[in-house]
Amino acid sequence: MLPISCIVLTLILSSFSPLGLAMLNRTLLTPHPNPEEVAQEVQRRVNASVSRRQMLQELSQEDESRCLTGNPIDDCWKCDPDWPNNRQRLADCAIGFGQYAMGGKNGEYYVVTDSSDDDAVNPRPGTLRYAVIQPQPLWIVFPSNMLIKLSQELIFNSYKTLDGRGANVHITGGGCITLQYISNVIIHNIHIHHCVQSGNANVRSSPTHFGYRTKSDGDGISIFGSKDIWIDHCSLSHCDHSLQPLRRGAGAENAQM
Repeated sequence: MLPISCIVLTLILSSFSPLGLAMLNRTLLTPHPNPEEVAQEVQRRVNASVSRRQMLQELSQEDESRCLTGNPIDDCWKCDPDWPNNRQRLADCAIGFGQYAMGGKNGEYYVVTDSSDDDAVNPRPGTLRYAVIQPQPLWIVFPSNMLIKLSQELIFNSYKTLDGRGANVHITGGGCITLQYISNVIIHNIHIHHCVQSGNANVRSSPTHFGYRTKSDGDGISIFGSKDIWIDHCSLSHCDHSLQPLRRGAGAENAQM
């Protein structure tokens, strides 16, 4: 498989197709100009975190630096005692190819209050599916532990953050997550497992469009023709097909797990 940063998407768009119209709003996927430099920067940050972890072993518990973990991503937000009220800081904490993902930064908070997923065409407000199909940026949070069993694949729209910090959130069932011809998605601290094949059904992908979906593979997270994707601190396991496939020829630009 080609490296993520070197996959180029070339498709002929139909101006009358809702999918084509959505794709017109995306920047054509192009290779990163210097992927080696990005990789070296990640290695530098990791080395710095190892040194920091060694230093922390010598600090007393009363030291003001005791919140540091040695993980450069966690250290970026965990030292803020008010982080639950400043969640969007996470969008500034990515390193590597995922550092360009904005997710739902500067958007409204959406609280998932309903764990059901009974209707993939007309999802109820309060459900996760209702949130991820919206056109505007959203920072999606969970007030408590939650198990969401999907009836069909969960198709995201652009500029969304799925923030599971502070809760134990599990997503299982049909699909599971599909990132297709979109950009700027952050998925953090979510458990995705036991995903099975679904499809041969209508599924909504935006408030104004739903369409017939053929049978899905049962992937944990499927990324196709998308850019600026950051998946961090997530666990993926026991899925029918694979955990996180990138489709050959139309995978992702600036995607990191």
